[in-house]
Amino acid sequence: MMFGMIFENIRVAIIGLRSNKLRSALTTLGITIGVSAVIVLVSLGQAVENFVRGQFLGLGTNLILIFPSENDRGERIPLTLSDVSDLRDVSRVPDALAVMPQLNFSRPVSAGGNEANGRIRGVTQDFPSMRNREILAGRFIEPSDVDGLARVAVIGTTVVERLFPDIYPVGQDIRINNIPFRVIGVMAEVGGTAFGGDENDLIFVPITTMQTRLSGQRDLSGARPLTSILVQARDEDSVDLAAMQIRQTLRESRNISFRDQDTFEIFTQTDLLASLGQITGLLTIFLAIIAGISLLVGGIGIMNIMLITVTERTREIGLRKAVGAQKRDILLQFLTEATTLSLVGGGAGITISALGALAISSALPDLAVTVQFSSVVIATLISLAVGVFFGIYPANRAAALDPIDALRYE
Repeated sequence: MMFGMIFENIRVAIIGLRSNKLRSALTTLGITIGVSAVIVLVSLGQAVENFVRGQFLGLGTNLILIFPSENDRGERIPLTLSDVSDLRDVSRVPDALAVMPQLNFSRPVSAGGNEANGRIRGVTQDFPSMRNREILAGRFIEPSDVDGLARVAVIGTTVVERLFPDIYPVGQDIRINNIPFRVIGVMAEVGGTAFGGDENDLIFVPITTMQTRLSGQRDLSGARPLTSILVQARDEDSVDLAAMQIRQTLRESRNISFRDQDTFEIFTQTDLLASLGQITGLLTIFLAIIAGISLLVGGIGIMNIMLITVTERTREIGLRKAVGAQKRDILLQFLTEATTLSLVGGGAGITISALGALAISSALPDLAVTVQFSSVVIATLISLAVGVFFGIYPANRAAALDPIDALRYE
């Protein structure tokens, strides 16, 4: 009996929607916009988080990054090859599988009449294994290149397009800051833009060559500074332990007392992912709140139109009460109509959000934006809640009408 009454009320509500198509469309527009905006923004936030996570995991596995920082007096203490040597000591950092220094800067690059502002990175032979990179052609830097300060370079695919658009690059000469280097290899292309910029737009040279031939920088002790140090832990479970060993080793080698702060910063992939996850999560929540305002406006629109409907159907309400309809019957009728309006708007919003997610994925292939089933369920529940919340007052008002006064209403 109850279900039959509900279905009858839904049928009456749908008839009402059809008889006032423009008014119904405008009423549900706010719900449609709000639901579609919430779903698209939540899906986009999830896609961005997954993209960023994938980019960081693409950097390599079990990585720990070390950067220089300032001491208590505001002096920036650079990292040096001496720090690298200390971290490579197995007795001090037993959970480090590999340690690699890095030095980054930009220099003018030219080859065969083509010029570009090149991004140069000084590394060692450990770079491909630590960063999960492959060689497309030629070879990568070897220990003998590092020890012998060889003027050799491995270039990315973007650099190939700029400097060698019609020539096989391996074996060709390039000039970095007007110093000749021989191209010995080309890195395989990686998708997206990883942490630190486009990984395909890089020129790799031996770290020692970069320090002596391309950079004249030295600290107060005469040591040549590094941009960062990359450490690979033995496995995922030993990352935190390796980070503790690194901190202890650097504090001891730099004679930092227990009262003083570190003159370096240590980041693990877990730390970076957690920080970025918090940022993307807060941004998604903020945008969802803004989108939720549309739901509020749509709910107010439903309440307004239901109040108008109650006024227009006052005589009908009086007639139904006169023939035996109870207060709960009138309440359920108008509450069902308000909920139906909201659910129709929610359904339209889900459809629009699915199309929006498809459009975003087509425009930005790197972002796999998909509408999750959980988002659809949440949107449906939100639509239902909005219909009930904003329909309860007009329904109560209709149910509270006196049948005699309602029948006299003109």
